[in-house]
Amino acid sequence: MIEDRVINFMSVRMNAWTMRETVDEIFSRLKYGLFSQHVVVNVAKLVNMGRDDVLRESVESCDIINIDGMGIVWGARFLGFDVPERVAGFDLFHELLGRAASEGEPVFLLGARQEVLEKAVQNLNKQFPKLEIAGYHHGYFWDDEEAVVNEIAASGAKLLFVAISSPRKENFINRWRQQLGVNFVMGVGGTFDIVAGKSKRAPKVMQKYGLEWFYRFLQEPRRMWKRYLVTNTVFALKLLRAKLLG
Repeated sequence: MIEDRVINFMSVRMNAWTMRETVDEIFSRLKYGLFSQHVVVNVAKLVNMGRDDVLRESVESCDIINIDGMGIVWGARFLGFDVPERVAGFDLFHELLGRAASEGEPVFLLGARQEVLEKAVQNLNKQFPKLEIAGYHHGYFWDDEEAVVNEIAASGAKLLFVAISSPRKENFINRWRQQLGVNFVMGVGGTFDIVAGKSKRAPKVMQKYGLEWFYRFLQEPRRMWKRYLVTNTVFALKLLRAKLLG
């Protein structure tokens, strides 16, 4: 078990691990039958935690909190923390599926629209032919959450991936974590849309320089401009204040 490199950045506990360390830790916990609730944190989520107590509680209750956004990586380094690399949720999802396929651990996929989910499952079956997908369900089930939770628990899955937007996915996971019947659960946002080919991920050069948010803004400017203007500005001001206060 990894005990070191846990940082407290802007009053949030985070695991400053590499991708390899994260995957090894998750499967080590699976081996010993330990439940793990996982989350990744980016700038928008960190800022929203400051004004949403339910979201903050949901994130802080997680066993593993990885640093996803490059803004968090750079901000933490700016304040003197040793952060080796970004652990992007999309990349971690694929790393975990590959490991689950090789070790025979069944997974459950929850989220997205039915047609998108089915296409994502089809593509994942091609990419990971040995992967056991124990079940899947679309993300529009809020009238009967308990029935979906029971379906997940009955599937025999060990890993659950929830592709629902924030803060809904974090709050759902935290609300039902004891009843899900899995050993690992992770929110993966819009990952199924990308896997299905419905949307595209930012080019690698934009990922490298922390511009995925800008790529998403270009895709949906009317919906995203206010979110990014507000969260990025608030984050920058909080970071400068933290630096000045030492």
